[in-house]
Amino acid sequence: MKIPSSSHIHMLSYLVVLLLLPLLSFAADPDSLQDFCVADLSASISVNGFPCKPASEVTSDDFFFDGLTKVGDTSNIFGSNVTGGNVLTFPALNTLGISMNRVDFAPGGVNPPHSHPRATESGVIIKGKLLVGFVTTGNVYHSKVLTAGQMFVIPRGLVHFQKNVGVGKALTIAAFNSQLPGAVVLPFTLFASTPSIPDDVLTRAFQVEEKVVKSIKSKFSS
Repeated sequence: MKIPSSSHIHMLSYLVVLLLLPLLSFAADPDSLQDFCVADLSASISVNGFPCKPASEVTSDDFFFDGLTKVGDTSNIFGSNVTGGNVLTFPALNTLGISMNRVDFAPGGVNPPHSHPRATESGVIIKGKLLVGFVTTGNVYHSKVLTAGQMFVIPRGLVHFQKNVGVGKALTIAAFNSQLPGAVVLPFTLFASTPSIPDDVLTRAFQVEEKVVKSIKSKFSS
């Protein structure tokens, strides 16, 4: 029996690695559905999302949701309201990687600058006229005024906003490629976190006096 030479063994090893590389390129952890996940090593269930309801307890009603039919209350400081149709309100979306939001706008209302860390957003204007804008990681601002029937897309994780620039109320429906896209609303994140971000950090970041930071924080204190 002929024993393969060392060079042949090395060549076979290289070929095996080359064959496996494409497979490894597709191997990755699934997208996280929480901001963090501290492992419970004694848990008997390990899922990225939520455990499943027993099939014997599932009914037809589980697969239908009317939450987006309700008009949102826009009587707040931003003049807008987001109604979520995600796994927290529509449990049948669990593991399906999709969700939707309804956003209502009062005249002049704004959905303040925010980002969705776990999803790309695609939306359609149902009523009114909206200025939709986002900023890329290269600090380039893209925007356009849209009317009923027109669509927009916001790449995952980018800061974006919508503002009602029409004369009446406005409405948009947005879809996400995550059952729980998450939302980082910058005014609240920066000026209403718990515990609070130190004033000196914000004054240095925004190049303003401390009284300005305190004034902004006071507006979000409630």
